[in-house]
Amino acid sequence: MFKGSLPALVTPFADGQVDLETLKKLVEWHIDQGSHGLVPVGTTGESPTLTHEEHDLVVETVVKTAAGRIPVIAGAGSNNTTETVRLVEAAKSAGADAALVVTPYYNKPTQRGLVAHFMAAAECGLPIVIYNIPGRSVVDMTPTTMGELARHPMIVGVKDATGDLSRVPKQRIHCGVDFIQLSGEDATALGFNAHGGRGCISVTANVAPRLCAEFQEATLRGRYDVALDLLDRLMPLHEAIFMEPGVAGAKYAMSVLGLCRDEVRSPLTPLLEGTRLAIKDALRHAGLIGH
Repeated sequence: MFKGSLPALVTPFADGQVDLETLKKLVEWHIDQGSHGLVPVGTTGESPTLTHEEHDLVVETVVKTAAGRIPVIAGAGSNNTTETVRLVEAAKSAGADAALVVTPYYNKPTQRGLVAHFMAAAECGLPIVIYNIPGRSVVDMTPTTMGELARHPMIVGVKDATGDLSRVPKQRIHCGVDFIQLSGEDATALGFNAHGGRGCISVTANVAPRLCAEFQEATLRGRYDVALDLLDRLMPLHEAIFMEPGVAGAKYAMSVLGLCRDEVRSPLTPLLEGTRLAIKDALRHAGLIGH
């Protein structure tokens, strides 16, 4: 259902407003560059600072522009179960192929609470991809809990941002081999797929979609020699983009490439000059700009 390189799509802004025309151009560009799917309004889409109306509009615009050519997994996470259900219902109404639902942040539910939250989201009737990112949500879904949820026919996969590659085989055991495991971390995506993953919801793919798609395709064919060569080109970019919050790094790199403005919403800020220089060096290393 979902595999390969799936950019965690940025939300472009112009003078404080969502720039829908640029968003549409980015969707077309990703399809042309070979991205295997799109994930709008996640953290990289600055969902924490979008209004509900903006959130829904971005999902609708991406789905309509993609027009079924590649799948769209809409960000639909909240630490409020009622709001999560509303976001999943809106994604379903917009025609998204699935919803990405984060483990509830800040209120630190138990594993039992996680099951209740995700079961409520799954009852909407849209495929659900669990987003497990304990570094941000301060709650970690165990492989055992994930296995319990995987028995629901609408809970189809996980975006795993734990950085723990041993999770992949553990989750295969508890969830089954058909459960879709997607990496949430660019730098370890090769090892993730070697352990049984099928792709990456990627920040760097906003900047280098063709390279990231070729990298993913190589791993899925078992051509790890090809994938390693591509990783050598991409690794400095993975690191430089995350010297400061990833969306700020990605948007700056995209601005260098002429794709969108580097505008982010507070409390995020423009990048420091040293970070900008590191990103430009990484873009040169990857062959995306000239020397």
